[in-house]
Amino acid sequence: MSTLHVRSVPDDLYTRVQELARLSSRSLSAQVVTMLYQALEEEERRRQQGQALRSIRRRRFAPPASAPLSTELLREDRQR
Repeated sequence: MSTLHVRSVPDDLYTRVQELARLSSRSLSAQVVTMLYQALEEEERRRQQGQALRSIRRRRFAPPASAPLSTELLREDRQR
């Protein structure tokens, strides 16, 4: 198993992680590893959502170039 050393952690952040570890009955190291896993899972979920949104945007309906603008259609309808 690899070791990760992190320097210059702000005191308030350290204290908050330490408190979370205490509340979860974990060591500080175990809490940090848990949080890293959660952050990576969230990042992967965001990436997959981004791919899904790009796919949806590619498949959206695009009217043909010869189609009239919606504003023109509304004006015609109001003139009736």
